[in-house]
Amino acid sequence: MRILIIEDDVKLCNAISFHLKNEGFLTDACNTGDDGLFFAMERNHDLIILDRLLPEIDGITLLDKIRKNHIETPVIMVTALGELNDRIDGFETGADDYLVKPFAMEELIVRVKALLRRPKKIDDITEFSFSNIKLNIQHKILSSDTGQCELSKKEAALMEFFLRNKNQILSRDIILNRVWGYDSFVCEANLDNYISFLRKRLKSINSRCKISTIHSVGYRLEE
Repeated sequence: MRILIIEDDVKLCNAISFHLKNEGFLTDACNTGDDGLFFAMERNHDLIILDRLLPEIDGITLLDKIRKNHIETPVIMVTALGELNDRIDGFETGADDYLVKPFAMEELIVRVKALLRRPKKIDDITEFSFSNIKLNIQHKILSSDTGQCELSKKEAALMEFFLRNKNQILSRDIILNRVWGYDSFVCEANLDNYISFLRKRLKSINSRCKISTIHSVGYRLEE
């Protein structure tokens, strides 16, 4: 299992990573909010350990961005701010656990293992819509007010990712890692083929939105 550590205290960050690796976990570690957001978007993680007081983007803002990008990875927020209102802010933003500094590494490890034993959240969203199109997740049907077509499993997953992030520029790496998975070996030409497939599907149902190429960056679903 892979755990993302976002902690600005380099020594503490390294110590957490060291102890997690001793327990058999893989880790990604970074020290700023911007880097944390990049890693959260770029790779699939089983759990995130997030410091609340970070440079560039504070932990609460970062967690809000993570949840708004539909990343439901369990999050343990670690911070020196231990007042009731601070804990409430963390939980209301989307944290699954809250650990006040200083803490014993043994307690952190126990909390990590406890969260990883929880059943994964089930996404109850069955349909996404944008402009004049709808995607039925269960049946993999892409439709508009004038027609519909059935998508393959991968086409549906790619279309869902675009609809979850409509009007946002998505890099090729992020699309590959979030749709195919970080450990999958998929060449960029394969992604280009699926983008072409989806463009044809959208055209066939007279969609008013389109997948635009953002030169040297990636793609964006827009009207």
